[in-house]
Amino acid sequence: MEEKKYDIHYLKCLAKQFPNVNETATEIINLQSILSLPKGTEHFLSDIHGEYEQFAHVLKNGSGTVRRKIDDEFGNIISADEKKELASLIYYPEEKIAMVRESGVNMDDWYVVMINRLIRICKSAASKYTRSKVRKSLPKDYAYVIEELITGRRDQSNQEDYYNEIIKTVIRIGKAPDLIVALGSTISRFVVDHLHIVGDIYDRGEGPHICMETLMNHHSVDIQWGNHDVLWMGAACGNEACIATVLRISARYGNLNILEEGYGINLIPLVQYSLMTYQDDPCDCFELHYREEDYDVKNAYIDRKMHKAISVLQFKLEGQLIKRHPEYKMENRLLLDKMDLEKGTVTVEGKEYPLLDTFFPTVDPKDPYALTEAEADIVYKLKRAFMNCEKLQRHIRFLYAKGNLYKTYNGNLLFHGCVPLNEDGTLRDVEIEGKKYKGKALYDVLERWLRKGYYAIDPVEKEKGQDFLWYTWINGNSPVFGKSKMTTFERYFVEDKATHKEPKDSYYTWYDKEETVKMILEEFGLDGDKGHIINGHIPVVSKKGESPVKCGGRLLVIDGGFSKAYQPTTGIAGYTLIYNSYGFLLAAHEPFKSVELAVKEGLDIHSDTVLVENVEKRQTVADTDDGQAIKQSIEELEALLAAYRSGKIVEKS
Repeated sequence: MEEKKYDIHYLKCLAKQFPNVNETATEIINLQSILSLPKGTEHFLSDIHGEYEQFAHVLKNGSGTVRRKIDDEFGNIISADEKKELASLIYYPEEKIAMVRESGVNMDDWYVVMINRLIRICKSAASKYTRSKVRKSLPKDYAYVIEELITGRRDQSNQEDYYNEIIKTVIRIGKAPDLIVALGSTISRFVVDHLHIVGDIYDRGEGPHICMETLMNHHSVDIQWGNHDVLWMGAACGNEACIATVLRISARYGNLNILEEGYGINLIPLVQYSLMTYQDDPCDCFELHYREEDYDVKNAYIDRKMHKAISVLQFKLEGQLIKRHPEYKMENRLLLDKMDLEKGTVTVEGKEYPLLDTFFPTVDPKDPYALTEAEADIVYKLKRAFMNCEKLQRHIRFLYAKGNLYKTYNGNLLFHGCVPLNEDGTLRDVEIEGKKYKGKALYDVLERWLRKGYYAIDPVEKEKGQDFLWYTWINGNSPVFGKSKMTTFERYFVEDKATHKEPKDSYYTWYDKEETVKMILEEFGLDGDKGHIINGHIPVVSKKGESPVKCGGRLLVIDGGFSKAYQPTTGIAGYTLIYNSYGFLLAAHEPFKSVELAVKEGLDIHSDTVLVENVEKRQTVADTDDGQAIKQSIEELEALLAAYRSGKIVEKS
C-alpha cells in the first residue's frame, strides 16, 4: 500500500501510538484476525414502558439466547429440569442459591456441579471474542479465576488437578456463591454483544427509573428515542406542557409514586391545590387505569382530583404553546375556548357535543388558557422540582448521550415511530423554522432542535428547542408520534367515540410494500435490497392475527405489548428481536409472572421464536460496521508500515 494515500502529518500522529515496525505489524495481524470472528449478537427491545421486572428478565435471558446456548452445549447430556435449574441460576443466582440451601442438599457437591456447568457455558459464550476483549469484560473481583477456568485445558492431565483445585478452594473459603454470581453476569454479558432500545422506556409502568439505572450499567447499548422518552426529556428541560403531561399520565395509570419515590419530586403542593379546587367534585371522568396488584385504592380519591387538576393545567399550557407557535398548525387542538359551559357542550371540528364534565372553576371563558395565580404557583414549583432533580437529570443526560431519533447499524435502520409519508406513499415535506424537510433530513433537523432544548446556551434557542420537544411528542408531523392528532381532551370529556380516533400516518398504509421499504432504506443511505427496518411504537395485535413481520421480513415491528396496560389488547407481552451471525430471530413473549416463580419452578418467559431470516453464509465481524472501521484502520496502519520501510518516518525503539 502506498503511503501517499495518507497525509504524512496524519501518519506521524499515528506513529505516536505505533512507534515502530513491530508494533504496527502486530496490530495489523490482530485487527485482521478479528475480522474473521463471528458477528456479535444484537438484541432489540422496544416499548418497555416502565415494566422493569419483565425488562430485567428479558435482558438476563437474552430473549431465549441463554437457554439456546444451554441446549447447544448440553444437548441430551442433562435433563430438561436440570437445564431449567441452570438457566434460573444464571438469571437469579443469589435467589436460586438461597432456595437450594433451604432444600437441604449437600451444597459443596452442588457447587461443584453447577460451577463446572457454568464454566462450560461461559467458555462457549466467550468463544466469539478475542482473549483481550474477554479479559476486559470479566468482573473485576473474579477476572483471574474466571479467565483461568475458561481458558484452561481439563483434557490435559497436567492441568486437570490445577483446574479442580481452583474450584475446590473457591468452595472451601466460602466464595462459591460470589463466583456463581460473577459467572452468571459474565454469561449474560457474552451471549449478547450489543443492546438496542427502540424507544419508549417511560410511562405507564411503575419502574422506568429502575429500567434507566439498568441501562446505565449495561456494557453496550444505544437508544432510539420514543415519543414518551421525548416527553420526559422535555419535562426535564423545563417545558411546562411536557411536565404537566408527564404528571397527567402518571396520575392516569396510578403511578405518581414514580415521581415521588423514584425521583423525589415533591407533589404535596399539587395535592393541596387539587383537594382545595375540586373538593366537592367527584371527578368521575378521571378514573384511574391502575393495576390492582400494584395500587393502593385508598389513594384513588386524592389521585382522581390530582388527575383532573393536572389535566386542566395541561390543556391550558398546551393552548398557550399552540398560540405561541401558529407554524405548528395545531389550532384544532384548542378546545377549552370551544366549550359552552352554560349549554354544557363543546365544539370539536365544527360539530357540537355534550360535555361529560362541566365543572371547570379555574377556566375563565373570556381567557380560558390563562393560569390562575394558584395554578401559576403550582407550575413554578413543579418546574423547579423537575429541573433540580439530580437523578432525573442524570437519566436524561444518559438518554441524550446514548440516544438518537434514529440509528443505522450493520445495514439496518432503527426508529421508534415512522417516516412521515403522503397518501400516495411519497415522503412528506414538513416545515420546520421556515424550511421544508422530509425523510432523513426531517429526522436530522428535529434531533438538532431536541438537543438544543437541553444543551443550548442562547436562551431563545433553548426555549425553542424545548418547545420542539413538546412538538415531537404530539404533532401530526412528528416521526415518533405517527398520528394526525392526539385526542386527549375528547377521551376525557366527549362520549362519542368517533371524536376519539387518532388516524395513523400514511406510513402504516405503505410499510408492508417492498418499494416503500426500499425507498426508506435508501433515503437513510442503506442498501435497499439487503437492509431491514426495525420499528417500535404501534402495538401489534397478535390475538387478532396481526403479524410483526412486514414486507416479507424486511420490516419488523417489535412493539407487542411489553406494557401490562396493552396486553389485554395485544394478547401477548411483547416482541423482541435477536440478530446473530446466522440471521434474525423474532421472539413473542408471554407475560412474566414473578422472579419467585422463575427461581422456584424454573419458569422462564415462554417464547415462541420464529426464524425471520437465515443468512447463506455465517456473518463475521468483517460484515459489520465495526468491521468496516477495522478495515479502514488496517489500511492506515499498512500505510504507516510502508512509511517506516521507505524511511519517510523514523522508527522509535
